[in-house]
Amino acid sequence: MKDHPDDHLAEIFDEFGALDKIGWMIETNGWALEASGPQPDTDPPTPAYAYTIGLTALTGFSEIAVFGLAPAAANGLIGLAVDALRGGTQIPYVTELIGLFDNDLRSFFAPVDLAQYGYVFTTAAAWYKGEPFAMTQLLYPDRNGFMPYETGYDQRMRFAQPVIGRLSGA
Repeated sequence: MKDHPDDHLAEIFDEFGALDKIGWMIETNGWALEASGPQPDTDPPTPAYAYTIGLTALTGFSEIAVFGLAPAAANGLIGLAVDALRGGTQIPYVTELIGLFDNDLRSFFAPVDLAQYGYVFTTAAAWYKGEPFAMTQLLYPDRNGFMPYETGYDQRMRFAQPVIGRLSGA
């Protein structure tokens, strides 16, 4: 049987102890957060982002990714969604929500096509060892309350929060 590319990825991550760190976070917290710093020298520049690993096993919801936030802020925002899921809240996909977060902050959970964007989530791919997993992008508004898919969204934020998730049902 031919090796799966993610099997080699898992070996590389194991060398650096990254999967041990993820395992420890899942054991301690029920889920892990993997953060990636911005890469301003790529074309186009890659913003900071963070995503969960282990959330599906914990709650039945897909893994969640958020772009454009420092790791502590990403952890806080994702943590609110995780707490809601753990409390029994059903979070729908591809539907704008109001009230899930404080101050009636709008949110949108957009499923990510991993065939196109899987390269962004290498640690998750290594953790799952080639098994399929789902990722959903958590979108949040700019300071003026506009979502990244709306006219009026702060154009300076376009690179910080790119929309890689699907915005419609089909």
